[in-house]
Amino acid sequence: MSVKSAARLFWSFLYHIQGFVLFLLMLGVTVLVFVQVIMRYVLHAPLMGIEELTLFPAIWLYLLGGANASMERSHIQCNVINVYISNPVTLRILDITKSLISLGVCLWLTYWAFEYLQYSIRVWKLSNLLYIPLFFGESALFVCLFLMAAYTVVELADNFLGLKAVLDEKGGK
Repeated sequence: MSVKSAARLFWSFLYHIQGFVLFLLMLGVTVLVFVQVIMRYVLHAPLMGIEELTLFPAIWLYLLGGANASMERSHIQCNVINVYISNPVTLRILDITKSLISLGVCLWLTYWAFEYLQYSIRVWKLSNLLYIPLFFGESALFVCLFLMAAYTVVELADNFLGLKAVLDEKGGK
């Protein structure tokens, strides 16, 4: 097995695991909200703390969804400059610049999320009603930003390979 095929296999495995976790989180939030609606409006007996419990999978769902968009490269973009520039080399350089800026911001935010994670472990705050450690929600910030940074590194490498391919194609003409 070559390194390239092993990397693709790992990437596919990671994508499926992340998709499965997102599915479970969506299912969990849906079930919790459904139970709360039934308890409150049908049985007229609201279940205390379900809003607090829903918060944890919702946080993970939101942040892991951002990481998934980073992996799929499906974040919302405004590619106005692509309308005015048609040179493929310039476009690849712009993609590299965009990836470098994204990586810089992502690494900076990941650093601060790590500092916050350490603070969260040290303080070990609990939720108000159910006394669930807030670490379980706060850790999502570091984990998902770390994933986004890793996916941005892969995107940057792909952009460099794309630039090399464009330059090789131009040189071969």
